[in-house]
Amino acid sequence: MTLRQLPVIPTIIVFAAVATMIALGFWQLGRAEEKKALLAQYAAAVSSTETIAFPLDAEDAEASLFRQTTVTCDKVTGITARAGTSAKGAKGWAHHASCAIAGTDAVADVVIGWSRDPQSPVWDGGEVTGMIAPGPRIVANPPQAGLQQVAAPDPADVPNNHLAYTGQWFFFALTALVIYFLAIRKRIKEQA
Repeated sequence: MTLRQLPVIPTIIVFAAVATMIALGFWQLGRAEEKKALLAQYAAAVSSTETIAFPLDAEDAEASLFRQTTVTCDKVTGITARAGTSAKGAKGWAHHASCAIAGTDAVADVVIGWSRDPQSPVWDGGEVTGMIAPGPRIVANPPQAGLQQVAAPDPADVPNNHLAYTGQWFFFALTALVIYFLAIRKRIKEQA
């Protein structure tokens, strides 16, 4: 089979798909570097003692993660218990309060503390200091409503799996090429 005998449309589709997959692999490599820098920023933020305003939009939230904040919870609209870990490593329940933040229309998820009991504590709100965690949510420190301290958020828990995605995209591109060449080889044998 000569180059002119190759199926035109399938060849164009396969090579366009392979080029796209390779481009996505290199894009993921770039994202891995961006994530590495972001994780370094988060690690530095953990040791910062500066208190910032709680982020009210998604763009500010990512830049504010793992920083200290203080808010006034004007009204508690509900408290739920979710699986959680105490600061001492014990498993139990992290109690999340939905808080209307004073002076805004925003509602914040505030992790007010930890207990072994899933029963929600009574808490009417007030001033809360804590760390901004992914969500975004505030992990109160000190805990509220007589609860124990919940485990502090850790930047090491934020995954940087972009290198794995890079490998996947390159593997997909290689797989597409292998399948294409096996199909061409079968076609050549059938025509012989």
